Amino acid sequence: MPRVKKSTTEKVEQKKKPVVKRVKKEILAKPKEEKAISKKSTKLTKFWEGIGRRKTASARVRIFTKGEKPFLVNGQNIEDYFRTSILRKVIMAPTEALSLETKFYASAIVGGGGITAQAEAVRHGFARALMKFNPNFRKKLKKSGFLTRDPRMKERKKFGLKRARKAPQWSKR
Repeated sequence: MPRVKKSTTEKVEQKKKPVVKRVKKEILAKPKEEKAISKKSTKLTKFWEGIGRRKTASARVRIFTKGEKPFLVNGQNIEDYFRTSILRKVIMAPTEALSLETKFYASAIVGGGGITAQAEAVRHGFARALMKFNPNFRKKLKKSGFLTRDPRMKERKKFGLKRARKAPQWSKR
């Protein structure tokens, strides 16, 4: 039997069919995921969120009014994450300034920087979240200095130098 060449339109049609089937499967799978997400969102309680930064550390702090959970930082208890009492006092300073120590429960996700910078980033985020909860808190928090971001960061290294400004040792000969 002689071979018959297939036309170019037939080749294109054969290649397109499997691709269309894959797209249909992906489209059908998406609404199921959205339904699952919407069911979870009804169980969540209301919270107020604030983002705090200090040097290279950044923290996302959420405050809750209901529930009796401890203050969590990266999924750990605050006493386990910040071991010194000074750092814990730094974090709780905004609530002490407002006399609201026992009213709020919080959780924070922190990254970057050192442990002290992380504590100050959590304090900044905590103060911002409190301000979102009640805008009347702004005056007291601003006066105490909790809403001001500390912008001091390490200066970048320059080429030809050892650090940002330290030059190599000079020798006469």
